[in-house]
Amino acid sequence: MSIQVILPRIMQIGEGASLTIPECLKSMGCKKPLIITDEMMVKLGYAETIQTCLSEQQILAEVFSDTVPEPTVQSIQAGVNKVRQGDYDSIIALGGGSPIDSAKAISILSKFGGKMQDYKFPTVVNQTGLPIIAVPTTAGTGSEVTRFTIITDEVTDEKMLCVGIGFMPVAALVDFSLTLTMPARTTADTGIDALTHAIESYVSKKANPYSDCQALSAMRLIGPNLRTVYHQSDNKPAREAMMLGSTLAGIAFSNASVAMVHGMSRPIGAAFHVPHGLSNAMLLPSVTEFSIPAAPARYADCARAIGVASNQDSDAIANDKLLQELRSLNDELQVPTPADFGIGREQFFDLIPTMTEQALASGSPNNNPRVPSYAEVAEIYKSLW
Repeated sequence: MSIQVILPRIMQIGEGASLTIPECLKSMGCKKPLIITDEMMVKLGYAETIQTCLSEQQILAEVFSDTVPEPTVQSIQAGVNKVRQGDYDSIIALGGGSPIDSAKAISILSKFGGKMQDYKFPTVVNQTGLPIIAVPTTAGTGSEVTRFTIITDEVTDEKMLCVGIGFMPVAALVDFSLTLTMPARTTADTGIDALTHAIESYVSKKANPYSDCQALSAMRLIGPNLRTVYHQSDNKPAREAMMLGSTLAGIAFSNASVAMVHGMSRPIGAAFHVPHGLSNAMLLPSVTEFSIPAAPARYADCARAIGVASNQDSDAIANDKLLQELRSLNDELQVPTPADFGIGREQFFDLIPTMTEQALASGSPNNNPRVPSYAEVAEIYKSLW
């Protein structure tokens, strides 16, 4: 049985990769890009650096910086309006997962019209929108190499998963130097997000030999370095390892799919505006404990790849060490419970039925090695409190 592997056409990896945008545009036959980013990237000067780099090649690029941390139907429409007012032939997506996800949605909607809800899964979007050059500035989402985007419907509070080749960037420029200014909280949240991608793609029912290679390599890079970058923001070797690990984890889950953690994470983010990586971190230990009995050998491989278990450890011992590590990691990286995050108990428990339904409807829990029932999902939500 063969597998289909989908990747960006161009990948440039390493320090200074973001400065190769002019060459990428030339190879794509594009001359008028729109930079889609957020206010922080403008404030830090990253957007201006790219504009300067382009202007040196006589390419003028305007900036749209009105993306929001958890992209919504309304925020995407604002970007679509901007694209339609100009004569842009390409998009440079600069930032973390939210600007890149926003750019993907804007690329499709501005070309084909309709509304975002028209493109949510189970619809598969294979038509090609405006070509995207993705320049990630966080080591976490892997959005620069995935065929997914997630947009929140603010009317229903549903995080809509949108899937298809049409959402894959044409180019991914993976420059770890752009992550050196990330604050500790963002470093932790995006780092655990990347670790979750790697683990879930490896244990997913859709895992395959190709995604396995990427997932294990990602875990070997992320495991020994996540704590280091949290405490030492300017540690270049650790930042470089995390950035490459994040991209490999993105490739892995884009070609194998995520599972139960992500299915349960999206409703928490949509309902309570918890950053995606943080809601993943809240769930990862509990969901891993729930799932290990259905795939003990696979989870033991994860423990060894992360570096907390040895080849001499039995699978049972390795899995005990994995659970200890995930809990210890959350403690050290100060991952809050929903209560610590400031979510009201009554509000959280009242929404558990809705979150459970949305988690199961996403389809991601069906990829889990142990497929949960409605009651089991609800119980895990309750246990997070």
